[in-house]
Amino acid sequence: MATEPGSVTDPSGLKGVPGPWYPAQVPGTAAGAIRATDGAAAARATKTDAVDWWFVTDVSGGGPGPWRLEFDGLASHAQVWAGDDLVLSSESMFVPASVELASRPGAVTLAIRFPALDAALRRRRPRGRWRSSLVSAQGLRWVRTSLLGRAPVFGGVPAPVGPWRAVRLHDRTAPVPSDAHVVTAVEDGTGVLDLAVRVHRSAGPAPFVRLGDLTVDATIVGSGPGAQQVRAHLRVPDVRLWWPHTHGTPATYPLSIVLGEHVVDLGAVGFRTVRAAQSDGGFRLSVNGVDVYCRGAVWTPVDPVGLGGRDQTRATLERMVEAGLNMVRVPGTAVYEDAAFWDDCAELGVMVWQDAMLSTFDPPDDQPFLDRLTAEVEAVLRPLSGNPALTVFSGGSETEQQPAMLGLASPHMTAVHDVIPAVVGRTAPGVVRVSSSPTSPPGCDALATHVGTGIAHYFGVGGYRLPLSDVRQARVRFAAECLAFSIPPSDAAIEAEFGSLAVAGHHPRWKAAVPRDNGAPWDFEDVRDHYVRTLFGEEPSTVRWSDPERYLALGRAAVCEAFAATLGYWRRPDSGCDGALVLALRDLEPGAGWGLLDSDGRPKAPWFVMRRMSLPVAVLLAEDGLDGLRIDAVNDSDHEVAGELRVQVHTRTGARAFDVTEPVTVAAHAARRWSLDTVLGRFTDATHVHRFGPRGYESVTVTLSSEDGVVAESVHLVGGPARALERTVGLTAVARQTASGNWVVDVGTDGAAQYVHLELRGFEPEDSWFHLPPGGARIVPVRRTGTADAVTGHVRALNSMTVAPVVQAST
Repeated sequence: MATEPGSVTDPSGLKGVPGPWYPAQVPGTAAGAIRATDGAAAARATKTDAVDWWFVTDVSGGGPGPWRLEFDGLASHAQVWAGDDLVLSSESMFVPASVELASRPGAVTLAIRFPALDAALRRRRPRGRWRSSLVSAQGLRWVRTSLLGRAPVFGGVPAPVGPWRAVRLHDRTAPVPSDAHVVTAVEDGTGVLDLAVRVHRSAGPAPFVRLGDLTVDATIVGSGPGAQQVRAHLRVPDVRLWWPHTHGTPATYPLSIVLGEHVVDLGAVGFRTVRAAQSDGGFRLSVNGVDVYCRGAVWTPVDPVGLGGRDQTRATLERMVEAGLNMVRVPGTAVYEDAAFWDDCAELGVMVWQDAMLSTFDPPDDQPFLDRLTAEVEAVLRPLSGNPALTVFSGGSETEQQPAMLGLASPHMTAVHDVIPAVVGRTAPGVVRVSSSPTSPPGCDALATHVGTGIAHYFGVGGYRLPLSDVRQARVRFAAECLAFSIPPSDAAIEAEFGSLAVAGHHPRWKAAVPRDNGAPWDFEDVRDHYVRTLFGEEPSTVRWSDPERYLALGRAAVCEAFAATLGYWRRPDSGCDGALVLALRDLEPGAGWGLLDSDGRPKAPWFVMRRMSLPVAVLLAEDGLDGLRIDAVNDSDHEVAGELRVQVHTRTGARAFDVTEPVTVAAHAARRWSLDTVLGRFTDATHVHRFGPRGYESVTVTLSSEDGVVAESVHLVGGPARALERTVGLTAVARQTASGNWVVDVGTDGAAQYVHLELRGFEPEDSWFHLPPGGARIVPVRRTGTADAVTGHVRALNSMTVAPVVQAST
């Protein structure tokens, strides 16, 4: 229930308040409860920070007690009553809270009040040294809460208020562990694990610890009223190392503590080493002594309204693995993820860069604030320090960049430069620490705004509308954020959510989901339109008025071009860049957000481009000035690729001018490089850089194969992205079922086809938004997403007016 701020200050005052009361799911939020009852639109329209919220329930508490009441997260300020007694107050969304309750004769009413944050923000506090450009409410710098729903960049997402993490009530007979702290290390091939945990029980059999097949006795190092401090030390000879999935097997071990008849699961742990090389001004991560090119995206909650979505979280991480992405960054503007997220990342081999929840504000030096921040970081890290997925911990998002962008001298921030590094150092010693994202390397006098050293947030291609060639001039060493574009979802998703493609670019509801910077006179759809104009030579506003479908297709293709030019260059071993995390992984709400996936988790156009460039084994093609076309074969996997490299060159008439095959071996964790002319054995000027007469070539196709078939393939269309729109290029699409019962679509073309994309009903393609050479073909596996018995839909190309319907193969 919502009440006016301050009108009800204890549960007795709720009697006679007209309501309405909403059924609430816990863990959950006020907006999530409204969504479940009144729908998503009502939840988006609710100003959750403007009123007080009450969550009330009756629980069984009978017995001798004492009872332990635990809250894993209350967003944001909260007061808790048990019956008529105020038993707990909390001032941080991110710090668990607990209280011991005395014996209860029977049922007890629990009530939680979340006072209106807007009212709290009106309290006068000392100003910071600078104003955050992310939000208008500068008082948020004092509040330990999420910026979701509180910054315009998040669109219409409501601010989280409520018991967003689990609530538990334990009696004294159940041994309950808390404050578990696991530290793992690797010493000369031996895994070392140290465990410290507090167990809430008065007495009982001596505990022991299980790690996989190993069992060791634990030691009770201290006892107090109703609790014991337990420690254990384990050594694992010939330990199986954990790797990011792109570079090896993500081996983990189940960890549990046995307390008499009770076995308490402490989650999965792993053993690996991680280092960051920064002495040359870069930021290069190595895992188990092997350099890792990090690619992935900035994580966003899969359910930003209710902060739930367990199944969606797992599915999103599995998509990342399928696409060859190996890192997510949880930014300082969102929320810390739950234990299930971390277990999934460890199991799937996804590295996590975790920011402290600080962003763009001047964090106060006030001691109570610093104490809350210390408790927060400890609460996050203690249970995670044995999780091998935790790779980097940062002091926040743009915490150092904001004052630099405002022209201020780099200030010393106690929270960022003293408190957080100290907590990380003693709590998670095996994790790489950085002061914030972005940041300059240690001992370097470069500003956090500079992208050529240290950790960068690179939006030269993107928000600053620089040409695609800027990626070569910027010399980015590691992009912890990059390539923010307003990316339209599929036509089918737009029609299902908005009713028509005509909403794109102007309708208020569509525009509400388009990201924009606070106070900026432009949004990220304007950025996308800029690249449509400069890359394809078409005026997007004119196209939108007459042909919304093509307007959207051009916008998607422009983003694909930006992704291909930027990510393709950075993946090259000699680019100097060791990581690129795109902003962002998934949309927060329906519309054209930053996400590579839409708000339902379905891939958008640049997802497929990034996937082809991120797989463990990939072929990269790029024009390299007067040296012509460059070919890179990259193998991140832990086994060599031995087979052949095939190069096909087609003329503008569609004829095959060259078809050359040569044996090739690419060692594990290695790469090979060629020029096209070297492979062909002659000068061709295939990219037409010398301008000797009219352009003679249309496309170059490079395929890397092994005895198991095609490992990687890439098609480069010569002549740039602006191509004539033809009546037809001869596209065909045939759906058939394979012997295993799976479906594929055979796509073919007569002429060169630019950005071929499949729009299917009830099925989703594994690949889309790719080029085909003249006479080219591709077998595209598809997977069922609906109830359709067969694949239907159509296939389009950006340079073709004619659409190819998907037909069924004749039996």
